[in-house]
Amino acid sequence: MRVFVTGSGGFVGCHLVARLQAIGHQVTATDREVDVSDASALEPAVRRAAPALIVHLAAISSVPESRNEPDLTYRVNFLGTRCLLETAQREAPDARILLIGSADTYGSSEPGAKAFAEDAPLRPGSPYARTKAAADLLGAEYAAKGLDVVRARPFNHAGPGQSDAFVLSSFARQAALIALSQIQPQLRVGNLDSVRDFLDVDDVIDAYLALSDPKVPSDVYNVASGRGVRIGDALDEILAIAGVKPEIEIDPERFRPTDHAVGNADRLRSATGWKPRTPLSRTLERLVQDWRERLSAT
Repeated sequence: MRVFVTGSGGFVGCHLVARLQAIGHQVTATDREVDVSDASALEPAVRRAAPALIVHLAAISSVPESRNEPDLTYRVNFLGTRCLLETAQREAPDARILLIGSADTYGSSEPGAKAFAEDAPLRPGSPYARTKAAADLLGAEYAAKGLDVVRARPFNHAGPGQSDAFVLSSFARQAALIALSQIQPQLRVGNLDSVRDFLDVDDVIDAYLALSDPKVPSDVYNVASGRGVRIGDALDEILAIAGVKPEIEIDPERFRPTDHAVGNADRLRSATGWKPRTPLSRTLERLVQDWRERLSAT
């Protein structure tokens, strides 16, 4: 199958392109060299690729960055998605379009509340989440017009190659630096009492590949484990894996109110048979090892 991927140079994009190529697909991988909000750049790229599948990953994906750069976030996340959908309508009207959204669009729930299903109200709380919610709803509008649009709402995921702008990777990097004696044994954190639904990047890629099957109905699908993990408990496991016992310091710039976000992926499981296979402990081991290797090489 011919596949066109935006945001291919990002954390998930690199993993996805490698998997697509490994199973024999012909991949056109684009990143910053093609501005997704610029039709004059995007249209010829899609025309040349003639894809049967488009995977739209390009995004400003960091919540702090979205707060610092709200205009850029709007341009890439919302206008970029609109440009992609318009381009697909003209240049690849029969392609399946997999729009990668975010579970951040749901906001937070009360502890003990039911896991978020796809019909839960969207209550985005940051420029990142608001632009992703708007792009998600725009995708639904184009699907209603006849485009084969599938919307994925992944919950938190981690793995090798991830930026330390994300919580588990930040912990893993700091723990690896301490283990390598490159910094003092002090580790800076935000709110450790918040609860997240964590997945391994490989399981998320499995979900995206399953959703690329045209037999799967065009709809919106959560990608989630259904299991809530306290962030402080994940930190404890990372420190045990790294073999360090640092002093824990609360960083006011990282601290956010306690929140709770867990997803229900029953719709995805029913449509594709997908379920996560990687234990969180294995994901954390891979993260710590990856940061050890990256930091040892510098």
